[in-house]
Amino acid sequence: MPSKILFFRALGRILLACMLQMLSPSYAMATEKIEFWTMSLKPKFIPYFLDLVKKYETQNPGVQIVWVDFPWEILQLKLITAIAAGTPPALVNLSVPWAEELARDGLLEPVEALMSQPPIYTKGALADLSFNGHIYGFPHYSNVNVIAYNKTILAAAGISAAPRSMDELLAYARQIAAKTGKAGYAPALGKIDGFMMQQGLDLIKDGKAIFNSPAHVALVKKLAATYAANGFLKDKLFAEDNFPAVVDAYLGGRLGMMVSAPTALRRIQSDSKEMYAITDIFAAPIGPTGIADGGWMFHFAVPKGVAKQSLPAVAKFAQFLTNDENQLEFAKNANVMPSTIKALANPYFLGLPLQAAAAEKAQAVAARSMNNSRSLYVAGIEDYDELRRFLVKAVEAGVTGKADIQQALDEAAAIWNRKLAKVAR
Repeated sequence: MPSKILFFRALGRILLACMLQMLSPSYAMATEKIEFWTMSLKPKFIPYFLDLVKKYETQNPGVQIVWVDFPWEILQLKLITAIAAGTPPALVNLSVPWAEELARDGLLEPVEALMSQPPIYTKGALADLSFNGHIYGFPHYSNVNVIAYNKTILAAAGISAAPRSMDELLAYARQIAAKTGKAGYAPALGKIDGFMMQQGLDLIKDGKAIFNSPAHVALVKKLAATYAANGFLKDKLFAEDNFPAVVDAYLGGRLGMMVSAPTALRRIQSDSKEMYAITDIFAAPIGPTGIADGGWMFHFAVPKGVAKQSLPAVAKFAQFLTNDENQLEFAKNANVMPSTIKALANPYFLGLPLQAAAAEKAQAVAARSMNNSRSLYVAGIEDYDELRRFLVKAVEAGVTGKADIQQALDEAAAIWNRKLAKVAR
């Protein structure tokens, strides 16, 4: 009998405690759940994001942050499915081309009204995410190319100053080949569309392909002249990803200039101390458009269907996720470039020691170019990758001398225009 009395007394105390907790302000405040998705960032960045989530939840009692990471190849499908089901995440990690496509389809929320003013991000980053007069995301990170060069090879070729234009870069490549017998430059001609756009040459105008214009032909003729002079590294020159071949050639002393993001310098540093010791950095030339080469930004967008009353809380977390401190930390961990003004001005990028090595120089040079960094792509075309392959094949035929340049580009443009006409109907 006494045991039953003790049991009911204990049960009463538990119930009373629960009632008091329910009446307390902390319990009465509903928990705000914010789910954000990233793209292929596990397992490397698990410690970074878990620490970030813990810090935010500590600073914002009553807010629960849920981090979900998907492989890049399934994230877009997962997102569209979640939006259609009415269960989108609060924030999703996207590239700029994906954001433009989703915004065009009405699947993203514009965020300019949710940003603190003035924005903390660079003008280039905000311009990257501006479509039809609205901003569709909180910039996170990007990159920009620099020129890593072999000091021994360039000295032998008589080159000491950074190229000021693409024409001068191509001339350097020919000069290196003529003076040293080495390849001078390894452009990513498998991505010739971005190469043309960075030079101010659009691919489509008024719904028709225009990459067979005199200006486009003239550019391909310059590439062909450099190819014929052995100025290009010919290994995988027209592959969609020629980076592994470029790095191998540079490490082997067969390439004078390597145009790549600063991350490549860490690879050179780890794989060959000898080659790293004779490597220095030039800034890559800005195109006539004022756009720096190599930009490809990722950001956090707000999908359509996020509850309106949740948007201020979502925006607050998004700006924490992408603030100066957190972007700088992420950039250090990922060897990328941040997109905020203050993070780019941090001594980590610009405070060069007197005897700075190539990797630190590359970061500083890239940081100074980041305001000109933009993601270059062709928007709004179904099966674009297939069409790009026709353009790459035409340029390859023209550059290698297998076909007349004008004729090859005309034929590729005709294929594009048939496709574009079907889309227009």
